[in-house]
Amino acid sequence: MAGQGIQRREVLRILGTAAAAAHFPGFSKWGLACGHIGNAAFQIKPAHYQPQFFTPAEYSLVERLADIIIPSDSTLGAKEAGVAEFIDFMVAHTPDDQYPFRMGLGWLNARSEQINGKAFLELTSDQQNSLLTPLAYKNKTSPADGDGRKFFLLMRNYTLTGFYTSEIGY
Repeated sequence: MAGQGIQRREVLRILGTAAAAAHFPGFSKWGLACGHIGNAAFQIKPAHYQPQFFTPAEYSLVERLADIIIPSDSTLGAKEAGVAEFIDFMVAHTPDDQYPFRMGLGWLNARSEQINGKAFLELTSDQQNSLLTPLAYKNKTSPADGDGRKFFLLMRNYTLTGFYTSEIGY
């Protein structure tokens, strides 16, 4: 009975949309039901995007984090899907998440400086991954990483929502 079941990407899109519904109170139920979260706004990436909320340095960090969470491999990743633009747009319009994002990005750079003596974006990919990996797993997080874990989970949720509601992730 091929072709009659629901596709994996469709299931992930629906799950991502449902998760976003609980977190983003600004979306209408109708928009969620139709699956139009951000699709139209993020189809075409401008040649030079100007962040609405983040500073250029913060935006570069958000873009790198999204790329780590959903990298480009044999398929397109977060960068090609315009996830950083989505996150910037959403955070600009979600005041409750503005402070956690600013503080989380600052925490990540401070922790990177403390452990490696460099800002996060100056680290090698391996160093970046070793700094982020404990944040992704509750049982690997030290008490000093508590705030970082909260930020990483927020960042990951925004990244997954942005990717799976984009045309590329759909």
